Amino acid sequence: MTPSLLRIGHGESPVVVVDDASGAVDRIVDLAAALAPYPAAGGHYPGVRRVLAAGDGAAYDYATALLDRVAPFIGGAFAIDGFDWIEASFSIVTAAPQALTSVQRAPHFDATDEGYIAVLHYLSDQPAGTAFYRQRATGIERVDDGNRAAFLAAARRDGPALDGYINASTAAFEQIGRVDARRDRVVIYQGCLLHSGIIPDDLPLSADPRRGRLTANLFVQAQR
Repeated sequence: MTPSLLRIGHGESPVVVVDDASGAVDRIVDLAAALAPYPAAGGHYPGVRRVLAAGDGAAYDYATALLDRVAPFIGGAFAIDGFDWIEASFSIVTAAPQALTSVQRAPHFDATDEGYIAVLHYLSDQPAGTAFYRQRATGIERVDDGNRAAFLAAARRDGPALDGYINASTAAFEQIGRVDARRDRVVIYQGCLLHSGIIPDDLPLSADPRRGRLTANLFVQAQR
């Protein structure tokens, strides 16, 4: 494994990148394919998702092992002593740009708690990474309970002008950092950071785990 630490935005928020995280991507893709087809994700994710449970055997064991491998980097970057595993899933973006809702066209946050941490494992060869943003109207990079209402109000005003997937700076949002996708790369960041998947216009939007933008999405809650 090859870890590195980025600092994003005015707040210098930590983002961890770990290359060669598993050394076994072909096996993991096989596990993901065995669970297909996936149901629609629901909520704001523009695609399909298969949540993992203990009964999923080797796929669940993979997620457990991945968290064990990256745990030291989570502890070091975010200054925490431990974490609780909240959820893990295999996910694939499948929504066409013209079919997105206004919420899906904008950067989003996963939680207002800075201890809610995302662990994203890229499992395909597609050039579709993750970018981080600052809302221009408010200057918000991280959403918390104190600024959430201001962020949402500005997002509602700016939403109608957004078009398709956001892949760069716009009049409403400034891109303040990005992590390019790479097979077997893990990116770890706080869910309160404004972020969005980088989904190129020509990206194949297949629901097949062997052809689409397959990722493993894990969420943990910090213990302090």
